[in-house]
Amino acid sequence: MDSNLHTGTLFTVSAPSGAGKTSLVTALVEQTSAICVSVSHTTRGIRPGEHDGVNYHFTDEREFEAMLERNEFLEHARVFGNLYGTSQLWVQEQLKAGIDVILEIDWQGASQVKHLLPATRSIFIFPPSRDTLLQRLTGRGQDDPEIIAGRMSKAVEEMSHYVAADYLLVNDDFAVALAELASIVHCHRLRTARQSVILEPLITDLLN
Repeated sequence: MDSNLHTGTLFTVSAPSGAGKTSLVTALVEQTSAICVSVSHTTRGIRPGEHDGVNYHFTDEREFEAMLERNEFLEHARVFGNLYGTSQLWVQEQLKAGIDVILEIDWQGASQVKHLLPATRSIFIFPPSRDTLLQRLTGRGQDDPEIIAGRMSKAVEEMSHYVAADYLLVNDDFAVALAELASIVHCHRLRTARQSVILEPLITDLLN
């Protein structure tokens, strides 16, 4: 049997700001073995409380551009003047070791990744309602209405691309959404093609 079937799976998780994506992914990784979140490279400055290699790999723009020229990124984008990218080599090393990898990424990045690695499973997370999303985007109520309206407009545009995802869930009850997210990962691990490799000694014993 093909040993490559024993590799990990790459999952992309997308959602509008305020849907609770990061909290769900963090909780999933804490309770699930052999899964990790990809740490992106970025050219933005490090913020108080952040650590290089943990929150991001902080890289100057010249080195980032050099990595781009060497085709080292699985996906990349410029956001608010700063560059962000996912190391293709690092992701492939984790997958080859049998570790599942999660990319928290917008729909455009998810599309780039899916194009390069078709076996990627994409997940989209909705907020429970438009009102709830607006409340989350409003935050402490210190921002101007125009800023809040801009955030909502961006969120709606992001959500319109949900149809490209393989899985869709709603983060209403956190525990339920977390269980649904975990079920996607576990069900994918149990597909016959993968299990046939992992359980080969047992299958041989049972069938002989």
